Amino acid sequence: MKRSFHLCLSAHNEVMFRDKEDYDRGFNTFALALYKTNSTGLVESFMSNHVHFLIQGESPEEFMGAFRMPYAKYFNHKYQRFGKLGEPHHFTLEIKGLHHHLAAMSYILRNALHHGVVPIPYAYPHSSANVIFQKDMGKSPTTDLLPKESFYKHIGRRAQAPDSYKMSKSGLFLRESVLDIPQVENLFMTPRTFDYYMSRRTSEDWINEQDKDGNGTPPITLDEIESHTYMNDSKQMIINEGGRLNYRKITDIELCSEIDKIVQYDFGRPSIYSLSPAEKKTISELMIKLYHPSKEQLCRCLAIDYQSAL
Repeated sequence: MKRSFHLCLSAHNEVMFRDKEDYDRGFNTFALALYKTNSTGLVESFMSNHVHFLIQGESPEEFMGAFRMPYAKYFNHKYQRFGKLGEPHHFTLEIKGLHHHLAAMSYILRNALHHGVVPIPYAYPHSSANVIFQKDMGKSPTTDLLPKESFYKHIGRRAQAPDSYKMSKSGLFLRESVLDIPQVENLFMTPRTFDYYMSRRTSEDWINEQDKDGNGTPPITLDEIESHTYMNDSKQMIINEGGRLNYRKITDIELCSEIDKIVQYDFGRPSIYSLSPAEKKTISELMIKLYHPSKEQLCRCLAIDYQSAL
């Protein structure tokens, strides 16, 4: 039987996904890495500067290498960037037992909620929350699909994908065709139970339930996992669980879009990675005036070392 692993890869002082194309390429690369390493995907969530995966396989290191290298190659080519993308080491935690699996899946699927990006997990498009109990939750599957012979336009001619993978006409593999959704639904048991876990507030009960598995594995907690992501204000994350968002706050993908427009049209550069420190400072001052982003958000969207300040 394959072992389960919660994996997290984060980037320090920059985002890994600047636009929808990046998020789609990220998931497609994840899907191809599963197939290449004979791994099984359960759930995932792609945030701007980090990713969470729950996979099953024999070698999480091999899987992460199969994901990291192709995606970094794509990202570096698109933005004329050089070097590795993400921290040198990723977080790995083996998941054992029913309650540990439930906590890990819930944690990953609620990640956008914890970071205050959406008021409910189902509102976030870059995770698998919307394909679990899809029919029972009143959601319609994508039926406008690309023929397999056209996949190469979005994943390259050399990439190999199984016949079971389906792709939308926008070029994104359907999550329900890539992930083992029946296994996930079996673990949650019912749509009502799944919905309960998606809206449940963080408390000591989560830890106590995981202890019932009796396997000596560290419990899934906000402090334990998010300490690896550089977006780790656990107190604010608990507040965000209430779903009371500041809708005037600009998201990372929106801020990156505004910055990239200025970079290309005003500065005539291919990306932020071609800017001088002075040019980044000029853009940062304009973004602060227009959108009032936090210092941390502005630094990661402009790829500025947070410690050096603006």
